[in-house]
Amino acid sequence: MFGLAYGDALGKPTEFMDYPAIVARYGPAGPRQLDGEPALVTDDTQMALAVGEALLEVPDPTAARLEPVLRRRFLAWAYSPENDRAPGMTCLRAIGELAKDGPWIEATQSGSKGCGANMRVTPVGLVPGLTDDQRAGVAQFQAALTHGHPTGLAASELTAYAVFWLRGGLAPADLLAALRDRCDEQRKNYRGDWLGELWRRPLVDSPEEFIARGWDECAAALDKVAEGLAAGRFEGDPCQVTGAGWIAEEALATALYCYLISPDQPVTVLGRAAASSGDSDSIACLAGAFAGAARGLGAWPADWQTQIEYSDRLMRLGTAWD
Repeated sequence: MFGLAYGDALGKPTEFMDYPAIVARYGPAGPRQLDGEPALVTDDTQMALAVGEALLEVPDPTAARLEPVLRRRFLAWAYSPENDRAPGMTCLRAIGELAKDGPWIEATQSGSKGCGANMRVTPVGLVPGLTDDQRAGVAQFQAALTHGHPTGLAASELTAYAVFWLRGGLAPADLLAALRDRCDEQRKNYRGDWLGELWRRPLVDSPEEFIARGWDECAAALDKVAEGLAAGRFEGDPCQVTGAGWIAEEALATALYCYLISPDQPVTVLGRAAASSGDSDSIACLAGAFAGAARGLGAWPADWQTQIEYSDRLMRLGTAWD
C-alpha cells in the first residue's frame, strides 16, 4: 500500500507533462524524492483506500454484502473536499449515478475501460484468506461499479493477482508468464455471481463472448510487455513500448514493464514509471504496488513513511493484512 502511494505521489506532478519536459526537470531517471509535507497523492490512492477499507468492513465478501459498502465509500470519496486531485470523469459520472440509489448495473459506465478500474484494486491482492473466486470476483466487481467494459474487469483481476502472487513470493521473472496463463485459463469464465447481467449488450451473444474480449485485450497488452523486455532497450519513454496507460490494460502493461526491468531496485522503478508521457501517477502507483508487494515496507526510504499523505490509513490496512 505504501508503494502504491509513493508511486502515485511521484507521478502526480508528471501526469500532464510530455516526456522531454519531464527529463528536462528531473533527468532521464525521473523523480526520486517525495515533495511536500505531506507528499500529496491523487485519486488513485484515495480510491484504493476506499476499496481497502471496504474490505476491512466486509471480511467475507460477496457481491450482495460488498456492494452497499463500496457504494457508500465511493460516494464519501466523491463528495469529500479532498477529492480535488483531477479525478477521472468515468468514476465521477458512475458515482453520480450510484448516488441515485438505483441498481449499480445501471450506474456503471459500460463502455469505459479506463485505468480507474485497476488503479484502486491493489488491496484485493493483499487481503488474506480469500478464495480464488472471491479474489477474482471482488477485483472485477469493484471495477464494474464504475467501469463496465470487460477489459477493465480482466485488467483489474490481473493487477490484483500480480500483487497477490508477488506478496506470496513469486519470483518477478515468473510473473509475466503467470499472468499470461491466467488470461488463457479465465478467457471464458464469466463470474455471474458477481457481475449479474452486466454482459448484456447489443451485438453480444453470450457472457463468455463478452468476457473473452477483455482477456484477449489484456493478453495482447502482456505480449507487448514481453516484447519490450526482450528487446532490452530500456531508455526513453516507457509509454512508447506498452502504451500511455489511460486505459486499463495499458496501465497494467506499462506498470509491469517499468517494474520488471529492475524489480530489485524499487525506487528506480518508481522514477522510471513517473517519467512517462501518459497517465504517470496511475502507472507509477501500480509499479509501486508491485515492488512493495514483492519487497515489503523495507524496500523504501524510511523517512517516506511519515512524509506521505494518509500514512495512518495506509499503515492500518497494511498492518491488518500482514
